[in-house]
Amino acid sequence: MRTLMTIALGSSLMLGNMFVAVPSGHAQEGAMVEGAGYTMFNTESIKGSDTSKLEKDPICDRSKRPSIGKVEPDEAKPGEKITIKGENFGSKECFHGVTFSAAPKDKIDYQFVNDTTIEAVVPEAKAGMSFIIVVAGGGSAQSKPLLIQAK
Repeated sequence: MRTLMTIALGSSLMLGNMFVAVPSGHAQEGAMVEGAGYTMFNTESIKGSDTSKLEKDPICDRSKRPSIGKVEPDEAKPGEKITIKGENFGSKECFHGVTFSAAPKDKIDYQFVNDTTIEAVVPEAKAGMSFIIVVAGGGSAQSKPLLIQAK
């Protein structure tokens, strides 16, 4: 299916779920819409006929907010493994990660075990209290403080 349309200068257009603005200096006739794809201003069409990727994408339940019930042990040194217990962590594909408030920019090594359990390695951080934050498909959750001990 092809539809030919004229777009006015300085206007905008909604293509599917995509909003496209047309700058004033770019007069263009013949923006073509083909099925789920489109071509505009001589750009390559985005084809919607390949559904194999859509079938493999995970379905994440965004309505279930994660919560942390317990962190074991509640004191650990950098490099030691802790276990984060809670609920609604989702599936491995929908789980986004773990951070520590004492080392917010560090990449944390963690292992997704299941919907209720995550194992993580305490990052290099100053001794003191740190919150653990888990981010899952339904949002984020923060633990009670963990005591990071000096090495």
